[in-house]
Amino acid sequence: MRAFLDEFKKFILRGNVVDLAVGIVIGTAFGKIVDSLVRDIFMPLVGLATGGFDVSAQAFTYKDARVGWGAFVQTLITFLIVGFCMFLVVKGMNTMHKLMSKDEAPAKPAEPTATEKLLTEIRDLLAKPPAPPAGAP
Repeated sequence: MRAFLDEFKKFILRGNVVDLAVGIVIGTAFGKIVDSLVRDIFMPLVGLATGGFDVSAQAFTYKDARVGWGAFVQTLITFLIVGFCMFLVVKGMNTMHKLMSKDEAPAKPAEPTATEKLLTEIRDLLAKPPAPPAGAP
């Protein structure tokens, strides 16, 4: 039982588990912001554009089944707006990342050490073809 608890402790305290938990919490909070953006800003504008037509209440009945196609269309519209908002956020983050990385000059390669220079000279000498022996025809 002790080994199981130690393994669980090791698992739960790993960095990526904590990062994942933070990501989920931040993602949930961000999801609420995006939901509010869609519900409170974009959907009233869509309502204005369609003359106040409420798609979500539209349905038809087939035999005993009520098919709420309007709710599906409303969910589809919401999905497209959320996808567009996420696209804008990612595009903005990528632009900001490019601007921030422009300021950083690429690191200059380090000068070879004395040992590396000596090894390079030895390699170059070994790569040369051997000189003919003195007095050879």
